[in-house]
Parts: sequence; C-alpha cells; structure tokens
Amino acid sequence: MFCKASLITVALALIAAASPVEEKSGIRIPLEKRSSLTNADGTFNHEKAILSTAKTINKHRANLINLEKNVGRHAFNEGAEIKPVAVVPTNLTKRQSEALTDEEDDLEWAGTISIGTPAQKFLIDFDTGSSDLWVPSSSCRSSTCSSKKKYTASSSSTGSKKSGTFSIEYGDGSTVSGPVYTETVNVAGVTVKNQYFSPVTTLSSSFADDPIDGLLGLAYPAISNLGENPFFNTAIQQGAVSEGVFGFKLASSGSELYLGGTDDDLYTGSIEYHDVDTSSGFWQITGAKAYVGSKAVVSGFETIIDSGTTIMYGPPSAVRTFYKSVSGSAVYDSENGYYSFPCNSPPTVSFSWGGKQWQISAANFNLGETSSGSGKCVGALAGQDIGLGNNVWLLGDSFMKNVYTAFSFDDDAVGFAQLA
Repeated sequence: MFCKASLITVALALIAAASPVEEKSGIRIPLEKRSSLTNADGTFNHEKAILSTAKTINKHRANLINLEKNVGRHAFNEGAEIKPVAVVPTNLTKRQSEALTDEEDDLEWAGTISIGTPAQKFLIDFDTGSSDLWVPSSSCRSSTCSSKKKYTASSSSTGSKKSGTFSIEYGDGSTVSGPVYTETVNVAGVTVKNQYFSPVTTLSSSFADDPIDGLLGLAYPAISNLGENPFFNTAIQQGAVSEGVFGFKLASSGSELYLGGTDDDLYTGSIEYHDVDTSSGFWQITGAKAYVGSKAVVSGFETIIDSGTTIMYGPPSAVRTFYKSVSGSAVYDSENGYYSFPCNSPPTVSFSWGGKQWQISAANFNLGETSSGSGKCVGALAGQDIGLGNNVWLLGDSFMKNVYTAFSFDDDAVGFAQLA
C-alpha cells in the first residue's frame, strides 16, 4: 500500500551536542513524514482514504475488545460498541498487493528500535492510539513478512516465551497474530527489560507495501491485547526515563518523538494541559469545542488524540452540524462521511478544551480536490461511527500537525503548545 521509505537513524548525537547548561533529560527520535491522502496532482486519493478508515475502525474495534477483556464493558464510553470488522471493498482489497509508485513518503510516524541481545533492529510506527508492541517473527510464513525485518528468538539471550497469544483482525480477513514473549527493548537509548511483545507469525496483507516492520503502542495498559504494560509504562516503572512524559512534533519536516519530557526547542510558550479520562484506556480529553471561524459549532464532546490515525473523525450527526457552518460545503461520500468545500475559501477550523483555540491550517484541513480542476476540496474531518462512543471524536495527524503535543502519564493529561 505504500512504496518509498527512508530508514531513520536515531540521532543520539543531538543529545551530546546540547549545551551543558541546558542539557535535556529526554531522548529525541527523528520521525518520518506521513502523507496526507493527497495525490501528486493535488487530488484526493479516495481509495487510500477508504483503506485508511477501515484500518482505523478495526484498530479501535480491537482496542474495545481488549478494554472489555482487561477492565470490563463498564469502562466503555456511552454508546461505544464492538462493531463488526470493517470490510474493505473487494476491488480495493485486490489493489492492496500492488506496489504504488507515486508515493514520496510514509503513512506512519516511524523510527528505529531494537529488540533482544544482541540488538535486532526494526522500523516501527509509534502509535498513541494503541498499547502493544509487535514485530514480525522469523517463523512468519505470510508473504507479507518477506520484505520485513524479523525477530529471531534463538538469536537473543534475553528473550523468554510466555503463555498466551496476540491477535488483531483486519478488514481484508487477515490478521496480525503470534505468540507472547518478554525481551530487552531499546528505543533511542531508553532500554527496558522483560518488555511484553509479540513476534507475529501471521501478518495482515494490509501491511504488504507498508515500509514499517511493526508497531509500538503508547496508550494506556487498559487497551493492551497482551494485557501488560506498554513500552513507555515499563520505562517509567523501571526508571529508564526521568519523567513519565513524551512529546510529539508531526510536520512535513523535523518530526520528532521525545521520550522522558518535552523538547522545548520545538515549541514556544507554555504547554496547555488537559486532564485525561483514563478509564477508557485512551488519551481522551473531555469538554471539547469545534469552531468554524469564531463560532463554536459543536460543543461538549470528547476527543481521543491518536498519532496512528491520518485524519479526524466525529459522529456523523455532529460532523453534519459542523459542515452546515462551512460555506459552500457539500456531501462528497455519504457512505464514508467525507465532505467537500470550495478550495478557494477554506474554512478556519479550530478546537478548544476551555483554553486557547488550536487552529488547523488550511493546508492540513485540505485532503485535495475531488477531481482535477473541480474547485472542490475534501475536508480532513469525516463523519464516521468508529464505535468509540456517541460523543467521541478521533483527532489524528490532521490536528496534531498544527501543535506540539505532550502526553503525560505522570499527570494523566494531554497538552498542546504552539510550534516554534
């Protein structure tokens, strides 16, 4: 599904180069750019958007299954439900195995990590919308694994197989599944021991043309399929980081994940923090408002901040209300909840949680023209029932690219700051 990727080298030298007076306690991890579902000619890649939506729905379907298993259904948001697997249309499923040659960047915010002793390196998607670590196993026989780096348990002196299995189902009928191990895991110098993860033996074909090898979840333990602490929680527990905080800058260049604090070189002013409702297992903030211009058009909803989702989603009725305030807007794809607006007069869109209004740039809200020369552009907010609750919105990269975002386990809060 994706074709070109540059492997990321973790720039630990940046830490050494810092002034002794202002030496930072955290670790910087440069990340690759995520594409915007826009074709090279500026048009909206409708098919890729449908695939991306199905992947998002199924990821959060798995999260709810995990939450029910780990905590109980009482932890669900009001109206949340475990939906049937979102099935990708047959005509698109067939195309997933075709290498795309027009892509210049990745669909994940990816960096390198190592697992085992001696270290085995992997290119990983860092995802605040899930809570497990998995990479392909040397025992994987799926054709999807052929282009991936694989974990070989027999080559590591620190791996230990545990009971149980790991499994997530995807919309093409395939799964990501495998046994459960503990291992030494290193992310840019942050090393933890006995980290639970899965070296998967089956890998969904939806990852076939994806440059990443695996995924590292950064949400709460409650939505872990493994039922164990995710990597960063283990790092906090073992004292491998000085603060239980990590920060993201996602942009067309200079993207970074910072572990053990926030990188104040990347933002100005203070960080505006908001408490998280931890019961759901997500980085979920309450009391949000969506603005078009200076007018709050939808109020009092919950928002999950998810670096593993490309765009933004809200309940269909709320998103319909939102676009009623966008001059010239129209339904573009009623089934998948996409709307269009006049390209020459993009709306000024922002979100607030009781403090500053955090604005989304016109470029980040625009997914591209409906067709070349149409003058109509597709908005990066879609009306889609993901299953997360009646009043829950999912804010992915289309929002996160406009702010510096801090995630604090120490204070159970998410914060935003102006990018430098």
